[in-house]
Amino acid sequence: MSYTAIPEKTRETQTEKRSAAWFSVLAALGITLLKFLTGVLTGSLGMLSEAAHSTVDLVAAGITLFSIHVSDLPADDTHNYGHGKVESLSAFVEAGLMLGSCVWIVMEAIKRIAYHERLALSFSIWPFVVLLLSIAVDFTRSRRLHQIAQEHASLALEADAIHFSTDIWSSLAVLIGLFASYAGKRWNIQGLELADPIAALIVAAIILKVTWGLGRKTIDALLDATPAETREATRRELIRDLTSIDGVLVVNRLRTRRSGSSYFADLTLGLARNLTFQRTEQISSEATAIVGRHLPGADVVIHAVPMAPVAESVHDRIRAVASRMNLTIHDVTVQKFGGELHLEQHLEVKETMPLKQAHELATLLESEIRREVPEVASILTHIESELETIEQLESQEQDRQLEIRLRDVAEGFPEILDIHDVVVTRIGAHLKVSCHCTMPDGMPMAKVHEVITALENAFKMQAPEVDRLLIHPEPETDNER
Repeated sequence: MSYTAIPEKTRETQTEKRSAAWFSVLAALGITLLKFLTGVLTGSLGMLSEAAHSTVDLVAAGITLFSIHVSDLPADDTHNYGHGKVESLSAFVEAGLMLGSCVWIVMEAIKRIAYHERLALSFSIWPFVVLLLSIAVDFTRSRRLHQIAQEHASLALEADAIHFSTDIWSSLAVLIGLFASYAGKRWNIQGLELADPIAALIVAAIILKVTWGLGRKTIDALLDATPAETREATRRELIRDLTSIDGVLVVNRLRTRRSGSSYFADLTLGLARNLTFQRTEQISSEATAIVGRHLPGADVVIHAVPMAPVAESVHDRIRAVASRMNLTIHDVTVQKFGGELHLEQHLEVKETMPLKQAHELATLLESEIRREVPEVASILTHIESELETIEQLESQEQDRQLEIRLRDVAEGFPEILDIHDVVVTRIGAHLKVSCHCTMPDGMPMAKVHEVITALENAFKMQAPEVDRLLIHPEPETDNER
């Protein structure tokens, strides 16, 4: 099994995602270095907490870059569903790092507030410059990451985008804390000296909030939880669209999951059991297209389960039994007499099948029909051999005399508007005649069959040498004359 082909559009998507991840790594590296140096020089816990936060950002950006490279690898024999889960795993690791930095910041802030340790700050303009620069960079990269994450449904890039957008608010909190601390020291305002560790606590709260949301989302993805895109209203709409397909009776099961940027859907559809295999395939294609409209690019697996429709007729129930046994029947006739149903049918078997085996097959079919349709009181099965060889024609020509006799007989039926394309076929001692018959457009098929049968019987009385007459009915507005 080969999974190596990668479409050109997919390559473009991979390039765009990797470019955004590299930009995030470089931006995080520069901002982290600036914040750390500024925090060390000024002694600001808020600044150091921001440096720690940015360090987490840097590590997270590196993990995201790595996960993007791995998750874009195509599916193979070992990983049939691709490598998309790596994005969810990297986002989970990122959440763990964020939680660790949050714990450190809270512990350090409480220590400074409780014991008034290292509250004195060295005034400098650089923390403000670095924080404003950080806000500008975070705004730019979070906006770009969010845009690409939405376009390509990348959980790793989305996690980075959310993460960096919260950096803006945490940087603002540190700015306010530094300004309040400097103001308290300059104008001897008691209490403002605690503004810096309080700002650090605010940063920790923001990190904790983001970590909680990111952690829940990544755990859901790792545990194959139903994606938010198919929950509640969307799920109801999807089921409604699926059941609107002609032939779909019910959606027994709908399971969806997400792996990286790819969606997978598993459907079990209850279909009318009298549908042909080809129609079932058409329904599967329609269902796949509907799921694709709700979940673009989804890999859809459909399991079809045959079911009996509520309004299924007796004829359909009988044919369903034959189909289940992989048998072919035709000319199914059901008559009602004395409150009971009486069935006549023709069973086709291979021409080489022995009579005993054919009879046993017919008996088994009748038994299954009685079990499925208990209201049937009697069954008469005509066993016919189904030809497996191709007949060799000795001649195929028009016989003027037979055509004239056929037209004379057809004149006795006012429903028949025209007889044309009369062909006489000779196979050994057997003589067959075929023709096309024009009839009114609106004539019901029951009446058409009645007229054709009557014409066959009347013609065979006039031409007993003909073994079989085949008539193809055509509407008046669409025939081959």
